[in-house]
Amino acid sequence: MIEFLAANKGVISSVFGFLIIAISSNQIARLFQKINLPLITGMIFVGIVSGPYLLGLIPEQAKRDLHFINEIALAFIAFAAGSELYIRELRSRFRSIKWNTFGQLIVTFVFGSLTLFLLSDYIPFLGDKDAPIRAGISMLTAAIFVARSPASAIAVINELRAKGPFVQTVLGVTVVKDFLVIILFSICFSFTQTLIQGVAFNLVSLGILIGELAFSFVLGYFVVGTLLLGVIALRAQRWVKTLLVLALGYATYLLRSFLHDLSVDHLHHAFTIEPLLICILASFIVTNRSRHRVEFVELLENISVPVYVCFFTLTGATLAIDAIPVVYPVALLLFFVRMITMMIGSYVGGSLARDSMKFQHLGWMPYVTQAGVALGLTTLVAAEFPDWGNQFSTVIVSVIVINQFIGPPLFKWSIFQVGEDNIRAQSDTDGSRRALIFGHESQSIALANQLIQNGWTCEIATLKESGTVDEPQGIPVHYINDLSLETMQSLNADRMESIICLLLDNQNLEISEKAYHHFGTPDIIVRLNYRYNSQKFLDLGVKIVEPSTAIVHLLDQFVRSPQTASLLLGMEKGQDSRDIRVSNRNLHGLSLRDLRLPSGVIVLSVRREGQTLISHGYTRLRMNDVVTMVGAVQDLDEVQLRFGG
Repeated sequence: MIEFLAANKGVISSVFGFLIIAISSNQIARLFQKINLPLITGMIFVGIVSGPYLLGLIPEQAKRDLHFINEIALAFIAFAAGSELYIRELRSRFRSIKWNTFGQLIVTFVFGSLTLFLLSDYIPFLGDKDAPIRAGISMLTAAIFVARSPASAIAVINELRAKGPFVQTVLGVTVVKDFLVIILFSICFSFTQTLIQGVAFNLVSLGILIGELAFSFVLGYFVVGTLLLGVIALRAQRWVKTLLVLALGYATYLLRSFLHDLSVDHLHHAFTIEPLLICILASFIVTNRSRHRVEFVELLENISVPVYVCFFTLTGATLAIDAIPVVYPVALLLFFVRMITMMIGSYVGGSLARDSMKFQHLGWMPYVTQAGVALGLTTLVAAEFPDWGNQFSTVIVSVIVINQFIGPPLFKWSIFQVGEDNIRAQSDTDGSRRALIFGHESQSIALANQLIQNGWTCEIATLKESGTVDEPQGIPVHYINDLSLETMQSLNADRMESIICLLLDNQNLEISEKAYHHFGTPDIIVRLNYRYNSQKFLDLGVKIVEPSTAIVHLLDQFVRSPQTASLLLGMEKGQDSRDIRVSNRNLHGLSLRDLRLPSGVIVLSVRREGQTLISHGYTRLRMNDVVTMVGAVQDLDEVQLRFGG
């Protein structure tokens, strides 16, 4: 063991040093969210600052030592990409995925090649070449320009909890395009070799490429997919399954290295499999061909944050930013060429798919970011063509760096524009227990009266015309014409502690989305009319009451725990349960054991920033914590006065 530690001292030192930087990166990146930039932009920034060209906290040698972290992260990201390809949800977007893939792959490639060829006099690695060679290199460059970063796309989508047709199309196009771009690049690579070296076009090499992809497909679909399914089906703790999933993904990279070395030694030709394709296919099998999809997705979500932190921080540290000051005019030129060709591809693909004009206008933004695949292809070109490869690599890497910073904010902005983000706005409530009920009927009036008896202020909003309903005494009734944002703001919905929706499901969803995205309403409660609409509300964190099953659950609770049910329903005389928000600054930092609560009050839980804490005597309160308590009504009134004083 001592000998092993001594032999690998440098690697171990690099790993632990990087983990400390990664933890800092996770915290610093959150500051970028406050200025509406994606988390991954902050992580990349921290990586660049920590890298060898600035502070040197991650030296050049460490990048090689940490390469395995990059491979583990890439395998995980491929699993995450495959898990998003749930056929039942994507079926309605097949047409859009197909034509947008055509637009972003073929159209972008063709226009990119032509534009680069026409501008070749202004590009260092093209200007002094003959016309045929310039054409070949232009095609090779355009093929790299088509490459996208699935990791960046998934990270932004997860950060925003984005969901909808636009995001589904982006994910489908990103995954399919990254598979096809490898084939496209290989063809362009062989063609460029033919032009530069004057050798015949090698159909054997093309055949080997097809064989590699076919072998990767079989390996991913049948072998790794079966192994991954076995891991998820294990009766083991979640952390064990997580480690096994990460190990299985990393094993595909080890297998690639083994097969590459073996084929070079014995066949004198490198046989290379595609780990990303293998992991995507394996994840696709678990997602669509098993009953473990939900557990698999939850497992990936639980580990996603540390993986993304490590990957994007390391990505930032490996970017050669020292090249940008030298070649920035050419890099900016190629950046704009790539953006314009992607815009053309977006309009062509979107038109063929009959997408809305908004989708066509924004359709190019999700594909700006580049990372691992593009960097890998660039390195391959530089190694194969040393005469001009270094110039090529310097310029293209500079373009990739620009894309890394511009791409994620553009994608995030496009998701906001199509309204598919699911981030709760910052609540502006003051804990004054105000409720707004949408819908005028006997249940809404009864609910308002009961809330008022418990110290709440209640108002009712209705789409019915004034004079057509009886207004209950002591309850303000607002007559509205629509459910627009302006109308809800006029009702002071942004100041409400709770919004209760008793309308049709589509109307309830419209209210819930506005309350979630624009007001950050702490509690949104909906009476569900049709069960098949439940997922739309659950995605927003809405509390659902389904009349058809609520009575069954209530009876079940009375049978299993009658005392608890009676207490929660307010049927125990003089007893109540209550959520109390901490707004008294004197209580900030105070532990529960030091609160000096009335003897009849019990603390059930503490909810902080959307997370329920397992509270104990040493749990320290923070401003805006919501503490759930049970006790006598007069005691709870006293506690609420103290917490809000």
